[in-house]
Amino acid sequence: MDFDISYISFYVVQVDGKGEKANKFIKHFQTLDNEGYENSALKDFLDGELMKISKRKVERHPKTDQAPTKIGRFIVEPGHELTSNPNYNLFHKVRYAETIDGFKEHNEQIVHAYVDTAAVRGGVVLIASAKLTKYFDEPFLFIMKCDFEPKVASISDESTLIKNVEMAITTKNMKSIQYPYMPEEGMVEEGELKIHQASHARYFEDFLKFVEYEDSMPEIMKSQVMHMVQEHAQETFAENSEEMQQFEESLEIWEASEKREIQERLDTHQVMEAAAQIIEHTPEAEIRMTIGNTAIKGLLADFGENIHLGKIDGRYVLLVESESIVFDKGVSPLEFHRPDDLHAIIEKMNRK
Repeated sequence: MDFDISYISFYVVQVDGKGEKANKFIKHFQTLDNEGYENSALKDFLDGELMKISKRKVERHPKTDQAPTKIGRFIVEPGHELTSNPNYNLFHKVRYAETIDGFKEHNEQIVHAYVDTAAVRGGVVLIASAKLTKYFDEPFLFIMKCDFEPKVASISDESTLIKNVEMAITTKNMKSIQYPYMPEEGMVEEGELKIHQASHARYFEDFLKFVEYEDSMPEIMKSQVMHMVQEHAQETFAENSEEMQQFEESLEIWEASEKREIQERLDTHQVMEAAAQIIEHTPEAEIRMTIGNTAIKGLLADFGENIHLGKIDGRYVLLVESESIVFDKGVSPLEFHRPDDLHAIIEKMNRK
């Protein structure tokens, strides 16, 4: 099973200089129909890549803000159709182009929009319309970008284009867009696309000005925690009071800090209620913290059930319940320990 190319365009982008003073050049080399593609060296270069792009795993709410693969959604105002979105309209025109000239005419707008991004790098842009005929009659749109290797300065010999380019580029770090997004084989989301870019530069998504991306899990948790804490402050402090002002200032410092100390403002029940809202949205949400010199990682869902946080004489205590203990690599005497009774440990801590 593989995609069947309907049309594909091949562009070379060259960038001389950096920043606003950079000179950017676009050269169209080839636009091929199915027959032309099947007999071209591009087929060998791209063989299997479209299926690889479509099968690449993506999380709707990634675990990190810097996830290389994301789901994008065309921005549509309430009460309006997808056709009110300029990015959707352009993608739709390219996707459903009926002639090779029409395909080239519309996809040139995509290339120019991409080259206008601030941090664009030189390389090859490939735009393809392809069908997965086992499931769909409608085509998919693929936009692919391969950066030039640093040692390659330019391509001058048009007659040996593919040979030279194969030496200059690789599919290893290929950036890509697939539209529409296919969450499962045989199922598509018309209002969504999948974007992949392995570099830290976000320019491959920057040219899609009317596409938004789902929040990451850290962003969701931060937003929900901030909302919870602000609600608590409104219930605790009088509006415009000195206490409220001090709280808001301390919250700003807390939000901006990479390493944050425990604030001790909410009781266990309040924290568990807030955690339940996060877990409903993100069941795999994690706890990550350091107590003294000990790093702790666990599921937020276990807090208050199997993970308990307490204090004895101003010192923090973490209790973790489990029916088993498993050790990783690196042998230690602890593996042969017969655990003490919990009450005896608490008495020892009280004496200390």
